[in-house]
Amino acid sequence: MKRKQPQGGGPAGGVPNAVLGAVGLAAFLALGEVVPRLGIVKERYFPPTSRIAGALVDEIGERAFWTDLGDTLTGWALGLAIAVGAGIVAGVTVSVVPYLREATASTIEFLRPIPSVALIPLAVLLYGTELRSVLLLVVYASFWQVLVQVMYGVRDVDPVAEETARSYGLGAWARVRHVLWPTALPYVMTGVRLAASVALILTVTAELVIGAPGLGARIAVAQTSQAVPEMYALIVVTGLLGLLINVGARSVERHALAWHQSVRGEVAV
Repeated sequence: MKRKQPQGGGPAGGVPNAVLGAVGLAAFLALGEVVPRLGIVKERYFPPTSRIAGALVDEIGERAFWTDLGDTLTGWALGLAIAVGAGIVAGVTVSVVPYLREATASTIEFLRPIPSVALIPLAVLLYGTELRSVLLLVVYASFWQVLVQVMYGVRDVDPVAEETARSYGLGAWARVRHVLWPTALPYVMTGVRLAASVALILTVTAELVIGAPGLGARIAVAQTSQAVPEMYALIVVTGLLGLLINVGARSVERHALAWHQSVRGEVAV
């Protein structure tokens, strides 16, 4: 017997989560307005929310802002696409080819913890401030998110289902399609969602440090020119981008896993 879990309710099925979230956001914005005006922090370093909002409106009205936003989204999307494709192919290959997992385990564990920002000097040396420098950092950071999740997913395949597929004469591609992929897909989608957020972080970081065109470089220019409200407004934009990317990734995940128990919201009782 199965039953539906309650959807969209608050902690005790009372106030909806959306209302609680709106209240929390309003309180945060009010705090940001009041704290600098009371002199707790200097407005020079942390302007009130109203000034940041005004600077955000001004930024949105500039054509250069949209150009920089497009550059950031381009670096993010290209880097994420490359990382997801490479991570899925490498993860499945390493997991299904005999002895390859053991042969590459130490190499993966050595490379994976290296911070992507440590590769900034290499990226600048190879590509300067071009888009390829951004892609190098984004792909490196995002690739591991997908690879590790794919490997976990393949490892989770039921041996009985695998042997049953073999006994029915299914070829390697058929087993991947009908046995391995449905089991690994929830892990893959988790890896993609994590990689999407990491890709945005590295895109903005690369632009900020390297000076590649995009929102990160625009933030650096605002900071050096002492345009503090504009700097915070651009930071807000990057935060909104992260929120939209996370919401979009979760929406894609729910659509791709509509058949999965965790998405259907059903529990056995």
